[in-house]
Amino acid sequence: QVQLVESGGGSVQAGGSLRLSCEVSGYAHRDTCMGWFRQAPGKEREGVAGLYAGGGSSAYYADSVKGRFTMSQDNAKDTVYLQMTSLKPEDTAMYFCAAALLYCSATSPLVREDFDYWGQGTQVTVSS
Repeated sequence: QVQLVESGGGSVQAGGSLRLSCEVSGYAHRDTCMGWFRQAPGKEREGVAGLYAGGGSSAYYADSVKGRFTMSQDNAKDTVYLQMTSLKPEDTAMYFCAAALLYCSATSPLVREDFDYWGQGTQVTVSS
């Protein structure tokens, strides 16, 4: 059974940092695009970062987070990370880890419908 388990959310003040983790289990995720999405109340779920687990390509970042968020992976731990810095109140949302059985790159905006597996989400709250 495929499982994605996020952790690392919390409450911070504007300008602060958080690192989200997503532990993957239940399948070999090397040939997948790992993505981070977020959803604020009343808004659509937005893809903020994506990285091909098999390597060989750069990460995708939404314009809203480019230069502030960094996605990385540790294949030995089957874990992907989202390092978030210079956080803003508008970054407040539930953050979800997801996996898609496709290739992705820095020029590949994330499409929610492409992602087959999802975590339960972790809340990030940024206060001003």
